[in-house]
Amino acid sequence: MQVEKHKIDSHNSDLLAQHKRKLDFVAADVPDVKSVIQKLKDFQVAIPSWALGTGGTRFGRFSGGGEPRTLEEKIEDVGLLHSLNQSGGAISLHIPWDIPENAQAIKALAAQHGLRFDAVNSNTFQDQKDQKHSYKFGSLQHVDKAVRKQAIEHNIEVIKHGVELGSDSITVWLSDGSCFPGQLNFRKAFQRTLEGLQEIYAALPAHWKMFVEYKAFEPNFYSMTVGDWGQSLLYANKLGPKAYTLVDLGHHLPNANIEQIVALLLNEGKLGGFHFNDSKYGDDDLTVGSINPYQLFLIFNELVEGMDARSMNHTTDLGWMIDASHNVKDPLEDLLQSVEAIKIAYAQALLVDTKALQQAQENNDVAKAQEILQQAYRTDVRPLVAEARLQAGGALQPLAFYRTAKVREQLIKDRGQKTVATGL
Repeated sequence: MQVEKHKIDSHNSDLLAQHKRKLDFVAADVPDVKSVIQKLKDFQVAIPSWALGTGGTRFGRFSGGGEPRTLEEKIEDVGLLHSLNQSGGAISLHIPWDIPENAQAIKALAAQHGLRFDAVNSNTFQDQKDQKHSYKFGSLQHVDKAVRKQAIEHNIEVIKHGVELGSDSITVWLSDGSCFPGQLNFRKAFQRTLEGLQEIYAALPAHWKMFVEYKAFEPNFYSMTVGDWGQSLLYANKLGPKAYTLVDLGHHLPNANIEQIVALLLNEGKLGGFHFNDSKYGDDDLTVGSINPYQLFLIFNELVEGMDARSMNHTTDLGWMIDASHNVKDPLEDLLQSVEAIKIAYAQALLVDTKALQQAQENNDVAKAQEILQQAYRTDVRPLVAEARLQAGGALQPLAFYRTAKVREQLIKDRGQKTVATGL
């Protein structure tokens, strides 16, 4: 389904006067507001192909209807989102859930929707139909060399698919670990995993990156072979300059100081990118910013300050992607909300008076430092985000437009009520 541009223009026309009043009010207190808006226009967040359908739990899955049945329909859905917010200009594929039958045709379809292909993602955390060896007891860590070889070959195959699509990075997340004490030799598991990653790393094209993702728990609850950012950093350092740590905001134990983690990884030149989501207890994969928007802002504050200190490009030098599971919401509505939350946190971080904050830090002026951060956080930057969207050709209020246009109803009409997105 494609949205006709004149309908977005009509939507914007009805809201323009109100938007202009709000924008003028906020812009009056923002130094170099044009630069802020331009950065917001440039900033893009990749949409994962697996988040376009309804998720689920161990107990059940309740389809919302109209889910994309093919990779082509997933690209169309991401294109739809991008046409509304002009901020989701990339799609990330999970292999083998989304193997393109004709890579050139898929690449051309994505281009028609203004999309590029972000990092490709391998899958050794579940067994596929007709798979020779099981990953029940791990993949790259497995005691059986044949299982390890299968996992390595799969990752290399994923790289080949990515090359065909124009991607330039692979994300490796391993569910490897153990459920009970004594089940696993930690040292041997680490070494076997490293050796496997080294073979995959050797297959990377010259300009590619490898993102090593970590997770504190699940599906293994006693140990994870890549369980935290320190373990991921160990692998990345041993692998070489094309390997980086990827941070999923839900993959930490409760109350972890994620903003400090990203600051240190950025300082070491080993922060590769993000999987954005939110959580209350663990890896809940909730809508970005729905639980702790202040933490999201604090993370972006460290990112903006750290990237500027290293003269990095905010848009292209790190990988930005959403990774969520939409169990009770319309997935497309959830993704619109998540992208909005990310752009808001980024905009707030752009408003931080960095020089004043650093001066307060040097003077040990704790109260002043807090006030500087909270001044930016408490600023309603939504008009700035909306203006960037408007200038780029998107809708002033994407979610409102989505509902008024009855997009989900049309998708159900076109695809059916009982469809299930591939990979789910």
